[in-house]
Amino acid sequence: MSIEVKNLIKTFGDKRVIDNISFKVDNGETLAVVGFSGSGKSTILKLICGLIQPDSGEIITSKGDIAMVFQYSALFDSLNVADNIAFALRERKELRKKYSEKDIRNIVAEKLELVGLKGIENRFPSELSGGMQKRVSFARAIVTEPNSILYDEPTSGLDPISSTLIEDYIVRLKEETNAASVVVTHQMSTIERTANRVIMLYDGKIVFEGTPDEMLRQDNEYTKQFVTASLEGPMKMMTEN
Repeated sequence: MSIEVKNLIKTFGDKRVIDNISFKVDNGETLAVVGFSGSGKSTILKLICGLIQPDSGEIITSKGDIAMVFQYSALFDSLNVADNIAFALRERKELRKKYSEKDIRNIVAEKLELVGLKGIENRFPSELSGGMQKRVSFARAIVTEPNSILYDEPTSGLDPISSTLIEDYIVRLKEETNAASVVVTHQMSTIERTANRVIMLYDGKIVFEGTPDEMLRQDNEYTKQFVTASLEGPMKMMTEN
């Protein structure tokens, strides 16, 4: 089991943002985490990758790296594509000892080819489209051969065609790396194209768990409201966490 979350609780001030949540993600599986703004989706990612600590509960991950793909790519503007991707290999002590500069160049080229961007090592982020920047961030995320990949709104701000391309690469990276993947998204196409399973959060709790097809059936009041984007239903808009 690559990611297992048990009875997780996280409170900010007097608000319980994550309220006794449990789920598992297997190797080679993609879990979509969905819900209206403020439901705790991004908090889940921050807890899994250790950016914040839970009040109680347990997060069990298989030995190895957890990679994070940020919502807006988060590339270093002053570094070219190659240096952005190679950053962890050069800065992390255990990796710096492991790879020569020739090794690093070969790894960078391999990861760029995997995301369909062969030969752009010397370009800078400002010279790339939003979709290309996103794919560079994918290459950077997998450069350490992670066993888990977390995606925070991976298609945010992209046009429909670029979104489809990014969704295809999420699927491809899962197949190539056999990583356990967690995708936070609002976008139905991302859920349908990338996810094996879906959990829906509301008010810090899981209110639905199942496959994308089961979600689309709208068999409960939460999935019906989310899929139809209705203002009517049990979920009320809150402030994003």
